[in-house]
Amino acid sequence: MYAVIFRAKPGVIDEAYARTAASLRELAFASFGCLDFISASEGESEVTISYWPDIDSIRRWKAHAEHVLAQELGRAKWYASYTVQIAKIEREYCFQAAV
Repeated sequence: MYAVIFRAKPGVIDEAYARTAASLRELAFASFGCLDFISASEGESEVTISYWPDIDSIRRWKAHAEHVLAQELGRAKWYASYTVQIAKIEREYCFQAAV
């Protein structure tokens, strides 16, 4: 399993951004095998972590036409800066309290 970590400083966040983000999230799950997608914002920072079964799924997602357009809009107005990191998950363990 792989994680894509997207860290950004937002620029101009508008209604089109919210629509595009929601659409892309749905597309990632429905067509590219995304396993999980988590976003958080604090102050001037945004972090999104998405989880994928393999590196090929990530490559296909990055190259999809709708995602490419969103990347262009992101660089043009939605983000002041961003960093993308791709990490291989070597180990995972969990805890869940009894209910």
